[in-house]
Amino acid sequence: MKVEQPKFLDWRTAKRIADKYSTPCYVYDESSLIRQARAALAFPNAFGLTVRYAMKAASNAYILRLFDSLGLHMDASSAYEVERAMLAGINPERISLSSQELPKNLREIVGLGVSYNACSILQLEAFGKIAPGGAVGVRMNPGLGSGGTRRTNVGGPASSFGIWHEYIPQIKKTAKKYGLKIVRIHTHIGSGSDPAVWSKVAEMSMNTVEQFADVEILDMGGGFKVGRMAGEKSADFQKIGKSVAKHIREFAKRTGRKIRFEIEPGTFLLANCGAVLARVQDICDTGRDGYKFIKLDSGMTDILRPSIYGAQHPISILSEKPESRTEKYIVVGHCCESGDILTPAPGDPEALSPRRMPKAKIGDFCVIGGAGAYCSSMSPNNYNSYPASPEVVLLKNGRLKAIRRRQTLEQIVENEI
Repeated sequence: MKVEQPKFLDWRTAKRIADKYSTPCYVYDESSLIRQARAALAFPNAFGLTVRYAMKAASNAYILRLFDSLGLHMDASSAYEVERAMLAGINPERISLSSQELPKNLREIVGLGVSYNACSILQLEAFGKIAPGGAVGVRMNPGLGSGGTRRTNVGGPASSFGIWHEYIPQIKKTAKKYGLKIVRIHTHIGSGSDPAVWSKVAEMSMNTVEQFADVEILDMGGGFKVGRMAGEKSADFQKIGKSVAKHIREFAKRTGRKIRFEIEPGTFLLANCGAVLARVQDICDTGRDGYKFIKLDSGMTDILRPSIYGAQHPISILSEKPESRTEKYIVVGHCCESGDILTPAPGDPEALSPRRMPKAKIGDFCVIGGAGAYCSSMSPNNYNSYPASPEVVLLKNGRLKAIRRRQTLEQIVENEI
């Protein structure tokens, strides 16, 4: 599948943003966000679909409200995310929680109407104690996963996520002990793009569903691979959806049970709808046999994925007077940290991979694309005491809207005593 990078940031728009909000700055494109939300809602299904936005991808209240207004529900990964969604005005009954950590306020959350998926036997026991006779989901590890790297594969024996599929008897025993109704089977295999893996996991999941008479919903999570770079493979939404729907229809024909389907995309909804706008602040080299480096006023404090995954992001230089000449550069961030590299080798955060791009000048803009998801919400804020960057939306009408101010140094230290 050919990847078309968003074209919402040209030099003129970048200058408008920089003049008003300075750099570095996160920029989101409202039209792209709406387009992706509608595409997710068109995911093929057999007997009904709920699309939940994986809010850990980018948790700004503007994004939550926009997706809520378009008909998406919310997927939270912590009790704090549940509270954050409610602070943004999201109805608790449209929020589902699946968390590695047992929420300290689980009783309160469940009492508000939030759907809960127990991700361990311990969590299922805890739910049973506070809500005997209640309805609950369970997150399963099906024994199979998918991902661009081992770190993005969250299924299989190397993953701690969910209850291992061989422990179904323990789930049933715990449910019986507290009179619980298991109404949802949840699984999440990772950020892969192979429809065959999705189809196999769907088949395995339906076998799990069959073992629980009260299950009404199969939630297969998110992790739909999105190609940020030209030539990178993306998950085929339609192909995956049709394959899963086929298994659900076959299950209904055999058992008479019509199972509703849920997905929890994050990357699919946001990745190519956002960018980090930075400036070239320095250029240096390490001699004739070394490298040429572009140093930015941004880095791992705004976009951590290259440093931890070897993730690839499109990087472009925007200049008022573009150069026709090109150079090969390593792009690095502003942190005093050897791992603050934005052009690592694919899948290898420790190796350097020079990029050929127009010859850069100090003061040029640098746009890091594919930064809508897992960037603003997944950064080591305040490392080297850099303040968290502002977030801006380019509205459909062309206007700019600030959705988060730049943090101040006073805000960084305000809780120190």
